[in-house]
Amino acid sequence: MKISNDVAITGCLALTLFFFSAKSQTKAVLFDGTIIAGYVDHGAFINCSGPSIKFSKKPYTVLLGLLPSLRIKEDKVAAGAPKNTALTPNLGFGLTTAFRHVALQVPLYYNPKTAVKNGEWNVGLGLGYKF
Repeated sequence: MKISNDVAITGCLALTLFFFSAKSQTKAVLFDGTIIAGYVDHGAFINCSGPSIKFSKKPYTVLLGLLPSLRIKEDKVAAGAPKNTALTPNLGFGLTTAFRHVALQVPLYYNPKTAVKNGEWNVGLGLGYKF
């Protein structure tokens, strides 16, 4: 399930422009009460919506901002080689849309450069609940 970065970013921008043009209420929020679980880069994540810009037009809400997260992914390494822990804190960036209490999220997470891989952005997909 590899989503093209260009498609994800274009979709985020199109949705943001729609909400700017559709007489919606726009404000900055620190926390919106949304919990999300999803898939990214052959692993899982659990996050909440952090500092973001909120566009709302009842019953829809769109958040564009930071996503404090816990990523769950096991390293594939040779036997006896050191590896990372399976649960790591991470900060993502992305778009969260909510319709009443159901939330859908397209997060972007960065995996830094290592000795064997270049650094890259990974696009994910999540589903959650808005309190």
